[in-house]
Amino acid sequence: MMEETAKEVAKNYPGIALWSTNIDAQLMWLNKNPEDYNVIVASNLFGDILSDAFAGLVGGLGFAASGNIGDEVAVFEPTHGSAPKYADLNPPIVNPIAMILSAVMMLEYIGETEKAKRVRDAISAVVQEGKVRTYDMMRISGGAKSISQGAASTVKMTDAILAKLK
Repeated sequence: MMEETAKEVAKNYPGIALWSTNIDAQLMWLNKNPEDYNVIVASNLFGDILSDAFAGLVGGLGFAASGNIGDEVAVFEPTHGSAPKYADLNPPIVNPIAMILSAVMMLEYIGETEKAKRVRDAISAVVQEGKVRTYDMMRISGGAKSISQGAASTVKMTDAILAKLK
């Protein structure tokens, strides 16, 4: 359905290329020639595969924010979703940066660019400092053992970012 609709709409925009590819080939072409792409329309499954596959380019899923912007509604969220496999861990270990960056995208979208910059700068300062790192920033496995291996909890990372905002 999406492909048929895209072909119909494309008739009104002859100057915009429309490609239909298999997900495995698309991953290869994105990896080889990312400059060839501006907008990709994909089903939820393939969009999830694409976003997860390339989250590593920005540090991993813990850094990958997203925005779905329509004509009347915009939704901002981390690409990794809710990370339900970690929901019951105490303390929580999920990197909060993707969620915070999603909020930054929302602030930019509503025109609060100065507030967005302050939050982005706070995140940048914490990451550059390197003293507080969640498990995904340390190349260790997630799970209950990550805290005992030196990883920061979700709360500790959030507190470090908040401290840079003061």
